[in-house]
Amino acid sequence: MRLQDVYALSVKGMANGVFQRAGTSRPPLYSPGRRVSLSADDCFHVGKVAYDTGDYYHSIAWLEEAVSLFRLSYGSWNPEDRSSLEDALDHLAFSYFMAGNVSHALSLSKEFLHYDPTNRRVARNVAKYEKLLETGMAASAGPLRRPNGTHLQSRDAYEELCQRPGGQPSPEQLPRLSCSYETSGSPYLLLQPAKKEVVRIRPYVALYHDFVSDAEAETIKVLAGPWLQRSVVASGEKQQKAEYRISKSAWLKDTADPVVRVLEQRIAAVTGLDLRPPYAEYLQVVNYGLGGHYEPHFDHATSRKSPLYRMKSGNRIATVMIYLSAVEAGGSTAFIYANFSVPVVKNAALFWWNLRRNGDGDGDTLHAGCPVLAGDKWVANKWIHEHGQEFRRPCSTDPQD
Repeated sequence: MRLQDVYALSVKGMANGVFQRAGTSRPPLYSPGRRVSLSADDCFHVGKVAYDTGDYYHSIAWLEEAVSLFRLSYGSWNPEDRSSLEDALDHLAFSYFMAGNVSHALSLSKEFLHYDPTNRRVARNVAKYEKLLETGMAASAGPLRRPNGTHLQSRDAYEELCQRPGGQPSPEQLPRLSCSYETSGSPYLLLQPAKKEVVRIRPYVALYHDFVSDAEAETIKVLAGPWLQRSVVASGEKQQKAEYRISKSAWLKDTADPVVRVLEQRIAAVTGLDLRPPYAEYLQVVNYGLGGHYEPHFDHATSRKSPLYRMKSGNRIATVMIYLSAVEAGGSTAFIYANFSVPVVKNAALFWWNLRRNGDGDGDTLHAGCPVLAGDKWVANKWIHEHGQEFRRPCSTDPQD
C-alpha cells in the first residue's frame, strides 16, 4: 500500500507487473527486466490485508481487480486453498457498504447469490441493503479518503518529490552551483581530492562522488549485517519503533575494522570537523528493503529532552550520509521545504548542515528517505555534534545566519 500511495501507482498496472502512475500516460517509474503478473488470488489477499484493518480505500481497488480477474477465469479449476470469485465479491460488497455505497454493495451481493444462492448470510445482507435504499436511510457515498496513519502534514509535497527525483534549482541559485575537486586544506586529500558537487545553496547540500570504494562499501555492510535491528526514532526522552521509519540499522565503532577508521578520517578531512569522541556519533549503517522508508524528519533535535543531548556534546550540527549501494528504483532523499530530492548515487556521500551558524535548527533540512520501489538500499550515516566545532565552523557576524 505504501508503494502504491507514495508513487501513485495504478493497481491494474501493478497487477500486470507494470509500475505505472495512475491516470497518466507518462513512462513507467520502473520497468523490470522480467514482468510478473499477479493472480486473482494475489490481488484478493492484498485487498484483504487492507480490508482486515478497516482500510476500505485500498481494499476496494484491490478487490475490484481480483473480481475482474476471477470473472475472466470463472469455471476453471481452482485449488481449495485459494480464494474464489465468491470470496472477492463478498469482501468487496462489504467494503462498498462501509464506504457508504449501498447500491453497489447490493449489486455485488446479488451477483454473489447468483453463484451461491444458498448462502443465508449474504441473502440477509441483500435484504438489509434493499431496506436501507427503500427507506432512504442509506448514506450518500462521498469520495473515499486515503488513510493517513502517521498524520503526515507534508504528505503531498513528500510524495511529489519521491515521484520526480531531482528538481530544478531556483534561477538565483543556479549560477552558484558547481562541481570541483576539493582538498579542504587537508594533506589527507592532496593526492586524491574529493569530487564535490554543490546540490543546493540553501540549505547547503553537497554530494561527494566516489567517496567510498566498492570494497569499502561491501566491508561496511558485512560488518553491520549481524548486528542489524529494527530502526527506532526519538520519542520524547525515549526511543521506540515507528511505522514512519521502516528499516534495520546497526552502529559501528571505528575500532570495528580499519575500513571504518579510514572512513572516519576521510569524513573529518572533507568536512573539516572534529569527529573525536564525544563530538560525533558512531557510524550508523542502515538497510532499507523493499518498501523501506523514513518519512519527513529532522536529523537535529527539536527538543532539549531529546536523547541526543545525553552525549553532552550539543545538537547534531551536520549529517554525512553515504550511499553504500545502488537501487533499481525509488529510495531518493527528498528535502521537503527546499523542494528538491537527490537520487541514490552508489558510493557517493551526501553532506548538509543541520544547524545554522547561530545554533538554531535549519527548518529547510526537513528530509525523507523515499520508499524503495525495487532493489535494496544501504546507507551509512555519520552525525557530527556542535561541541568541538566552535573554531571549525564559527558563528557569523549576522545573528540570523
